[in-house]
Amino acid sequence: MKIGILTSGGDCPGLNAVIRGAVLKGTEIYGRELVGFRDGWRGVVEGDIIPLGRKDIQGISKEGGTILGTSRTNPFEGTNGAETVRENMERLGVDSLIAIGGEGTLAAAKRLTDAGIKIVGVPKTVDNDLSGTDYTFGFDTATQIATDAMDRLRTTGDSHGRCMVAEVMGRHVGWIALHSGMAAGAHAILIPEQKTSMDQIVEWVTSVRDRGRAPLIVVAEGFTLDTMDDAHSERGLDAFGRPRLGGIGDMLAPEIEARTGLETRSTTLGHIQRGGTPSAYDRVLATRYGMAAVDSIVNERWGRMVSLQGTEITHVGFDEALGKLNTVPQSRYDEAAILFG
Repeated sequence: MKIGILTSGGDCPGLNAVIRGAVLKGTEIYGRELVGFRDGWRGVVEGDIIPLGRKDIQGISKEGGTILGTSRTNPFEGTNGAETVRENMERLGVDSLIAIGGEGTLAAAKRLTDAGIKIVGVPKTVDNDLSGTDYTFGFDTATQIATDAMDRLRTTGDSHGRCMVAEVMGRHVGWIALHSGMAAGAHAILIPEQKTSMDQIVEWVTSVRDRGRAPLIVVAEGFTLDTMDDAHSERGLDAFGRPRLGGIGDMLAPEIEARTGLETRSTTLGHIQRGGTPSAYDRVLATRYGMAAVDSIVNERWGRMVSLQGTEITHVGFDEALGKLNTVPQSRYDEAAILFG
């Protein structure tokens, strides 16, 4: 029987390295046949597969994106859910699945596992927001991309004496904003875990301006002012019913300019953080995850996700992975806040 692999949700640097690691471990060590489902859960509910032999994964670990394609399809929306998945897997001779994805993907995997389908999860999120693992692949790459962008924003801000606002990814947690902001020497870091007043932001910007510097503000897309109940969203909901975020930087910039008199520009990095080649760290971590996922399949650790604890690859139950978000602790924010203003 075959092992199926799918990549679901947003694309992420390192997905191809996971696929390569799983295929090489599965074929060379365990003599198993592997196939890939196209476009995430869509391929599973429609029975759309491609072969994954050694020749199909040559050289892909350094490539961004995913050779399998991805989507935000919900397998329980508009289908018979677990029954459709089970029937397609039986018809195609696939007895188990490796689901590579984030919160939405793994939540769907848990529901399917509860219905008796054999699934192992691999954590994928550039936000680094999944609990049960120290780091997810893609985070290191996204942070480096954001840092490089901010280095460039600082030079144009310094040249024109402008305040620059950089909006980065981070729906529920501010890890990318925290790490890239500290690395780039940002003068304020605004994250979802810390509601902040406009007065405080203006105070930081004014302090920087009065020292003769051009302020750089980093804001995660899920950040909320202390006057807001929900994160800024103008683009409706995704397939899993979650608001599509984005635009908080564009909302803050004119308010900062109006209250400080300092010309302010906002840049949203958006999908650029997901693109391009993965960092060396992400390539190695993703490869290890892929190999460990096949080990979990062989050892029948169903309903579990491979994870990183320190430097060791282990595995945790879906409940532990999905039970809470991996948020930025207060101590880490307080540490960064010493650098603000």
